[in-house]
Amino acid sequence: MDNELYSISGTVDAVIYQNDDNGYAVIRIIADGGEEVTAVGTLPQICLGEELMLTGHWVTHASYGEQFQTEYFERRMPVSVKGIADYLSSGIVKGIGPKLARKIADRFGEQTFEIITNEPERLTCIRGITANKANAISEQFCHQTSMRRLMEFLMEHELPPQLAARLYKRYKDTAIEHVMENPYLLCGEEFEVDFTAADTVALSQGMAQDSPERLQAGILYTLRFNLTNGHTFIPKNKLLATSGRLLQDEDGFEPQAERLDDAFAQLEQSGRLVCEHICRRDAVYLGSMYEAEVFVADYLSELSDSEYTYDFDVCELLDSLEQTSAITYAPRQRQAIEWAARYGLVILTGGPGTGKTTTVRGMLEFFDAIGLDVVLAAPTGRAAKRLNELCGREAKTIHRLLEAGYRGTDSRAAFARNRENPLECDVVILDEVSMIDIVLMQALLQALRPETRLILVGDADQLPPVGPGNFLRDCIGSGRIHTVELDEIFRQAQQSAIVRNAHAINHGEMPVSGGRDGDFFMMKQHNADDVMTTVVELCRRRLPEYYGFSPDQIQVLTPSRRQAAGTHQLNRMLQQALNPAAEDKPEKRYGDTVFRLGDRVMQVRNNYDIVWEKEDDPDEVGSGMFNGDVGHIVGISLPEESMLIQFDDKLAHYSFDMLSELELAYAMTVHKSQGSEFDAVIVALPHGIGRRLLTRNILYTAITRAKKLLVIVGDPAVTESMVNTNTRNRRYSALRARLIRNTKDDEQMELDS
Repeated sequence: MDNELYSISGTVDAVIYQNDDNGYAVIRIIADGGEEVTAVGTLPQICLGEELMLTGHWVTHASYGEQFQTEYFERRMPVSVKGIADYLSSGIVKGIGPKLARKIADRFGEQTFEIITNEPERLTCIRGITANKANAISEQFCHQTSMRRLMEFLMEHELPPQLAARLYKRYKDTAIEHVMENPYLLCGEEFEVDFTAADTVALSQGMAQDSPERLQAGILYTLRFNLTNGHTFIPKNKLLATSGRLLQDEDGFEPQAERLDDAFAQLEQSGRLVCEHICRRDAVYLGSMYEAEVFVADYLSELSDSEYTYDFDVCELLDSLEQTSAITYAPRQRQAIEWAARYGLVILTGGPGTGKTTTVRGMLEFFDAIGLDVVLAAPTGRAAKRLNELCGREAKTIHRLLEAGYRGTDSRAAFARNRENPLECDVVILDEVSMIDIVLMQALLQALRPETRLILVGDADQLPPVGPGNFLRDCIGSGRIHTVELDEIFRQAQQSAIVRNAHAINHGEMPVSGGRDGDFFMMKQHNADDVMTTVVELCRRRLPEYYGFSPDQIQVLTPSRRQAAGTHQLNRMLQQALNPAAEDKPEKRYGDTVFRLGDRVMQVRNNYDIVWEKEDDPDEVGSGMFNGDVGHIVGISLPEESMLIQFDDKLAHYSFDMLSELELAYAMTVHKSQGSEFDAVIVALPHGIGRRLLTRNILYTAITRAKKLLVIVGDPAVTESMVNTNTRNRRYSALRARLIRNTKDDEQMELDS
């Protein structure tokens, strides 16, 4: 390879290949001397007709011959009529084809781009362009121009190009200026860039290593990062030690303790973090997290003290309802219904087959009998749908119940239901409470009227929420809230090996494979490749042929994403087996994932402004798709760069720049499956999964996702290790301590959670 740098100028004549994810492109340019040159390199959003100045060196490719390897480049807008027409018709502006582009270029010549940007009304002199279309052309042109500048900036600083869409939405044309002014905004909760990447940009702009801005950003990032580990706070000594390590560099720089203490004090003074001595620790919170935890503890304590009396005998009414429904409740089921009648806050907990649903139905019958308006809710769409089916009445996700929307300048939700506009109901029954984090619970409680009762239903032995806190376990552990635990497995449930094995695992016993006609099987495979091959064969042929399950009824679960037999590998193999490429199936590659017509996909982050419409009623529209929602791709338009996805009875449109929010869902992690049930579940458990994922509650949660059939494919030693590992990752949370402190009997008791 010739290492000498050369420069060539020319006009883009063809875009042979372009990767939207990383900006890599192969283009053909007509150089100023007239010769054709093939150029390769990072050339984001290159369009036909552009004039480029490329700097790089010549290379010889084994298959494609001589190419110009671009190291860096400058682009200039075309000035010739042909170049302008080619550029406008290249797809940069939707709705402008070659004929219309030529008319615009012929009419305005070198002034075309200036007129489109500043005087779009002049475009209306061309037949076929209305005032609305002229404004739309201008808006798209300006958007694309800004996006291209932003993409170049991000790639220059080795930042993820997927950030461009979110940055532009937040800051519009001033995005680059905002990032340059404060690179650390990138590692905040809105953009979630790794601190090191933002730090590299800041230091390259001359920011001092011990500047207050950098030290404060490091402390805040450490707190925010640990929210993803489930912590609502971090002990101060651990926070400062971890932040100090984060702020070190390869040359041995380490911030002085005094400087770090000063930065901490400044953050505390500004209210961006809060430090409180609780749980025998100096606990440090983000300001918003402290507010959430304190509010939830205070509200629940007050609600738990609420009691209701009636001018009739509750027990006599329950006797009557039992006779009418021909149901005899077990003692603890009866106790739960009585407590729901008498107290403002009740927790109902228990494992599979213990009668939680029957108990909830009993509560509903009682509340109906006395004329109270009850609302059912759950954290996810699938959990809400299941609750609807089991109870025979409408259930909503918490986000839809609270009427979640988009703030416009913020990535967080705005709930239309809040203190000023509370829910108009007498009782809220909330299912799958183990999934709910402290922030979502704060939002729900803020939307309750003071007199509204709350029933919390969940299985405390399942995994804790993905978000911060350990809400259900903290509430139960405090002893502050009226709690009924159902532990009797009813006769019908005892016939299911899935239920029996779930309880066995919960008691530290190995599951037992069922007989030929059973619903629980263990298939022995040791290494990851054999496990994945078996899983694919079960999904593609064996379960459909022998049990009649369609592939859509089968869900593959695994503890890991990228480790042995993780979702990353399994989804590729399952996609190839269940939905292979075909000429009549359009597809779109995004990064290392191919999205294909017919694929099962999952939304992986909350997005409150995705617009959806009901499949059977296009006039019924709403907004918001949420982390964990699963759907199918029912349409892909390459010209329009968009995708149509069906989530149950809703149809949602996704532009290609939103694909970072989706992933394939033929296989999903156990964590992502919480709140859902599937007819058939296959759990992949080979050797090679990290030890921290081999825990009892992960296995228990996986097994309790299956309704009709459960198959474990893997090494029995891995299953045994999970059964025997009852450790839970520690979460720093003071909710339990705050609930105990709020106990009337002992206001000043020593706290230790």
